[in-house]
Amino acid sequence: MSERERYQPGVPCWVDTTQPDPEAAVAFYGELFGWQFNGPGPMPGDPPGKYFVAQARERDVAGVASQPSAGAPPSAVWNTHISVQSADDTAEKVREAGGAVALAPFDAPPAGRMAVLRDPAGAYFCVWEPIDRHGAQLVNEPGAWAMSLLATPDLSGSAAFYGEVFGWETEPLDVSSRGIELCRLPGFVGGEPEQPVPRDVVAAMMEIGGDEVPPQWSVDFWVHDADASAEKADELGGDVVAAPHDTPGFRRAVLADPQGAAFSVSQLMYGA
Repeated sequence: MSERERYQPGVPCWVDTTQPDPEAAVAFYGELFGWQFNGPGPMPGDPPGKYFVAQARERDVAGVASQPSAGAPPSAVWNTHISVQSADDTAEKVREAGGAVALAPFDAPPAGRMAVLRDPAGAYFCVWEPIDRHGAQLVNEPGAWAMSLLATPDLSGSAAFYGEVFGWETEPLDVSSRGIELCRLPGFVGGEPEQPVPRDVVAAMMEIGGDEVPPQWSVDFWVHDADASAEKADELGGDVVAAPHDTPGFRRAVLADPQGAAFSVSQLMYGA
């Protein structure tokens, strides 16, 4: 299941990072993850800017884009895209569920149609209506995206919102991880057989408090060695936000690239 060709509606399908200096981000992530890049091509919808597609094993894994002038978070961030049947219908459902449309649905020919949305707590996310491009072609292996996590001050409200819009069901990660919920889409089979969470899990949510961390979606990439990845990120001018540490099934670190976009890396610990 590491290689994917399609995503059913309601499943996160793609991640990209918007950056003030996309060429610098390409250099950083190319060194950190060993990615090769195609591009630059035009931005989706053809606003001013550049878009690079990262590849691992000659398969698409993520995007690096110029920072848009409007309709998106104002700083360098990683964005999560969720596959939908209709970007227009989903934008309307988001409004009805209490969210907002930051950037109205627009065409990104010939790849698809998308919109930038906000949930009721203020976290941005994207929806993707595929035509020629369906999303990440490689997931759940070192050098590829594995999971997206929503940090929210309103866990129950966020669970209700994403359940109404995408059909997600939530449940606690485990009895020892209060404030963290797994998001499941019944009938979906993803991930890897040996992963420590059920294979219909499509995302996770974590409750946050205070003003230090804004409501936001973050992304996690699998790596061979979390400690080595943290050291490499530091050498390349990034930041180690949270040093490598052990969690059930994984060794993880939270990092940030030189332009401030935060992400996490996870080393799957078989038998841990």
